[in-house]
Amino acid sequence: MYNPSIKIVGPFRQLLTMDHLPLKGSLMDAQLEVIEEAGIVLQGDKISEIGIFHELCSIYSSCNPDIQFIDADIIALPGLIDTHTHLCWAGSRENDYALRLEGKSYSEIAETGGGIWDTVTKTRNATDEELKNLLTGRASRQLANGITTCEVKSGYDLDLAGELRLLEIIKGVHLDHPIDLVATCLAAHIRPHDFDGSSGEYLRFLTERLLPVIRNAQLAHRIDIFVEKGAFGISEAGKYLTSAKKMGFDLVVHGEQFTSGGVSLAVKVEAASVDHLEVIRPKAIEKLAGSDVVAVALPGASIGLGCPFAPARKLLDAGCCLAVGSDWNPGSAPMGDLLLQTAILGTFEKLTNAEQLSAITFRAAHALKLPNRGILRMGNLADFIGFPGRNYKEILYHQGMLKPTMVWKKGNRVGGSYELK
Repeated sequence: MYNPSIKIVGPFRQLLTMDHLPLKGSLMDAQLEVIEEAGIVLQGDKISEIGIFHELCSIYSSCNPDIQFIDADIIALPGLIDTHTHLCWAGSRENDYALRLEGKSYSEIAETGGGIWDTVTKTRNATDEELKNLLTGRASRQLANGITTCEVKSGYDLDLAGELRLLEIIKGVHLDHPIDLVATCLAAHIRPHDFDGSSGEYLRFLTERLLPVIRNAQLAHRIDIFVEKGAFGISEAGKYLTSAKKMGFDLVVHGEQFTSGGVSLAVKVEAASVDHLEVIRPKAIEKLAGSDVVAVALPGASIGLGCPFAPARKLLDAGCCLAVGSDWNPGSAPMGDLLLQTAILGTFEKLTNAEQLSAITFRAAHALKLPNRGILRMGNLADFIGFPGRNYKEILYHQGMLKPTMVWKKGNRVGGSYELK
């Protein structure tokens, strides 16, 4: 049994495995598996065993000296997963925010030179080094807040070379940084103002010129599109996503943020998820519940824009799989704090602790098609975080102000204020 790479971490005051829970529908806290005085056995980057700490020590200590201990007042759970972000950008949009406070709408601001195109201009003018440093800083903040896997979209350059540049930068930071970054191509964010052609022609340009390069260079395996007034219509988006699917990409839809139709499209093309859903209607909720498409709520955008939240309670009660993403971006969701946003959504939508934590762990992993994380079980990645306290309910009770004091990624301690002893 001796293996110098084996580590035993614990004892945890409580360990939430997030195991043995359904992917879809409502959850009660009583369904959570909570192990007290627990320990985790790590081998390399994976979990080898979970159990009672002193029992694991008794089994392993006689033949393996590499045992590590942490503070007993830590509550541990899987590393958090942010399913939807736009972290690779330059510049700021504080003027947009000020205009919204004066009563201007999202579309009105965009029509007068603000919005997404403002960020595109600033991102195009930034150097590779500047963008890499900005993305690295945001990734580090995510990791410090307990997010061990984070989706990152392109979409703030909107030309062939520029979108490839953003995806290359995302890939580079992913390789250099402890956090896992999952790249998504959002070149179909809006039709760029300097593209000489219609929105449909722009999507054909992406299909023919950009997507094959992304696929061959393995820069992303996910394709997203903003289906909305001022962006792309249902019909043209459907053609684009169908072509991307034939190339082997997973699909994502920005849908139902301001107008309806995104859910029907997402279900039709069998997308991995449909994200936003602030204006989703009962029939669309029913259709989504009957599919395998994950509903991703983005409360940060609702807070940033001052609009209603996605109806998370109705989505869960209907039987949907609900994940939550931060939507961290410079325009509509500049806060970028996933746990805080989830707690606020949970308060207004009356979500249980189990439903909130599931939405940012294993159900979020399902939205990204990453079955090896989000649950603490044998064989999964050793991604886990710890909070001070004695009861897991304290985490959401503090509404995002309680931060992790321990972060482990792939079996290595990468953050936290408590020293091993």
